[in-house]
Parts: sequence; structure tokens; C-alpha cells
Amino acid sequence: MTRPAVSQGGGVGLRAVPLDFAEAAEFVRQHHRHHTPPVGHKFSIGAILDEALVGVVIVGRPVARRRDDGRTLEVTRLCTDGTPNAPSFLYGRAARAAFALGYTRIGTYILKREPGTSLAAAGWKCIAETAGGSWSRASRLRDDKHPTEPKLLFERTT
Repeated sequence: MTRPAVSQGGGVGLRAVPLDFAEAAEFVRQHHRHHTPPVGHKFSIGAILDEALVGVVIVGRPVARRRDDGRTLEVTRLCTDGTPNAPSFLYGRAARAAFALGYTRIGTYILKREPGTSLAAAGWKCIAETAGGSWSRASRLRDDKHPTEPKLLFERTT
């Protein structure tokens, strides 16, 4: 895969490239351990190492209505093939891109049992813990296809 580099640094040999949604979603379908791709995105960024796509970050509107204030974005998926430093590289690029577009904060949720090391390395802070649970309600039944356990909310602001 030959692509123009958008930026360099942050992870040894990693380059950031813009991705269309279909390519990012396909990478998530093939590599994510517990999620399917989201429905859409504002933008997606890929991490390239030695001309191979090794990770993607998909950024969209916040899923929770209370966080969707028009100035906030959310990393709805981050997925790598295990390449060292790719997650923190992508979290950093996602925040920089969001701020360059005029957004003032970006957040993401991780499972409570995950350490958040990559987020901390990229300058994100844990700001809350959710109880987890199902999105399904009697008034709008949903089939949960994701973990319903407690989650941590990490955020970065301008």
C-alpha cells in the first residue's frame, strides 16, 4: 500500500494517513477483538509501518447525547494489529486533527479492565467511570453486540 505521509513521529517508523470510512471499517472488521465498525465517522486516520496498514482510529460524534454539544468528538473505534506504539500514535493524531478542525474536546471509552496506557501516553486523562449496562430499553429494544461491563471515559481538551 503506497500512500502519501501526512505526518511523522510519535511511534518509531509510523506514519499517519487519511482513510475513507470503508477502509477503516474493514480493518476493524478484520482485527477488533470485541466490536464491529461504527455506523459512520467524521474522519478516520490510519497508521502505516513499512507501507502496511497496522492500525486505524475512527472519530465521530459522541454516542452519549449529553456529550454531543457540537464542539466534542469521540474516538468510536481504535484498532491495531498489535504494532507497538500504534495505539498512542493514533490517539495523539486523532486529538490533533480534532483540535485543528476547531473541536475543543475529544473523548473515548475503554473497558474498566483495560489499563489505558496508550491513552495516558498520548496525554489523555481519565475523567469518569460509567456503570456500563445495556443500551436496550423497553421503549427501544436493542440487541447488545458489545461488552456491557463498566467503562472508563478518557478525554483530551484544547
